Amino acid sequence: MQLTLDHINIRTANLAGLIDWYGKVLGLTPGWRPAFDFPGAWLYAGKAAVVHLIGLDAAPAATTDGRQLHLEHFAFRGQNLRAFLAHLAALGIAGDLRAVPGAALTQVNLWDPDGNHLHVDFAETRPQTEQIA
Repeated sequence: MQLTLDHINIRTANLAGLIDWYGKVLGLTPGWRPAFDFPGAWLYAGKAAVVHLIGLDAAPAATTDGRQLHLEHFAFRGQNLRAFLAHLAALGIAGDLRAVPGAALTQVNLWDPDGNHLHVDFAETRPQTEQIA
């Protein structure tokens, strides 16, 4: 069986802030979302709703129903590393670049306003790890 990423889901008390951040930084746009009985937004990359947000009244607790949340990060694949870095610099977004050892892959590691870790992967080789912005 072959699987592909469908979407990630983030619970947040900062719904408008995350919609804005993912729009500015990754170019995701809000789109159609089912008429759930709770606030939220679906953010699209093209025709795919890749980030689902659930609006909360307060920041999510460390545990839900006795289970700890273990999302360490999620990742997107990008093209044109140089243009993406220029885009982040123009926005004043901090992060770091990491060359993946033994692979022609560079990760741009970022943290959204809620502290969620994500990275955008580029099929390019960078010589070292470095801070950006």
